[in-house]
Amino acid sequence: MHAGFPDFRLGSVLATSFTGTLSERHGDAVERIPVPQRLVDWLAVNGLTVDSCTTAQLDLARQLRESIHAAATAAASQEALPASAVQVINDFSTQGRAAAILTPEGERRWRLSSATCVEDALSVIAADAINIISGERDGKLALCASPTCQAAFFDTSQSRTRKWCDMNTCGNRQKKARFNANQRKNPRPAE
Repeated sequence: MHAGFPDFRLGSVLATSFTGTLSERHGDAVERIPVPQRLVDWLAVNGLTVDSCTTAQLDLARQLRESIHAAATAAASQEALPASAVQVINDFSTQGRAAAILTPEGERRWRLSSATCVEDALSVIAADAINIISGERDGKLALCASPTCQAAFFDTSQSRTRKWCDMNTCGNRQKKARFNANQRKNPRPAE
């Protein structure tokens, strides 16, 4: 990974992890793929290895990311899906030539048509978004309870009542703020 860039927020769901490459959308936004090489890095971490990425391909990736975010947020809020976002997701899903392959260890991997085809990788992400937004996967789309984040995430907990997109960031920050507020309200007497 490249020093000087914010760490990736990785999850087990490809599409919502991808939307997490822009976090704190309602606060001081943090762009985790500010340059094409960071998209290459993110894709590699998620099993979609490409050799390179152009600025134009990064722009396409961001267009897909924002469309997935808009559609997932609408689905989590039980609102109508934005037609423009649905169109972008569908277009990306159908444009790629990635193939699922089975490894000898019994795991699914993705084979892209070439090592430079970012569009194939984006088609895999779009297809994953379609699976979660359409309800094909076992889980529930939800929105992070952090007022500065409000990221869409895919809740696969048994009770489907998770509140935070990531307990280590948003959840921890909210718990710490609540603790500090309680400490200010109820200061401990000096010993």
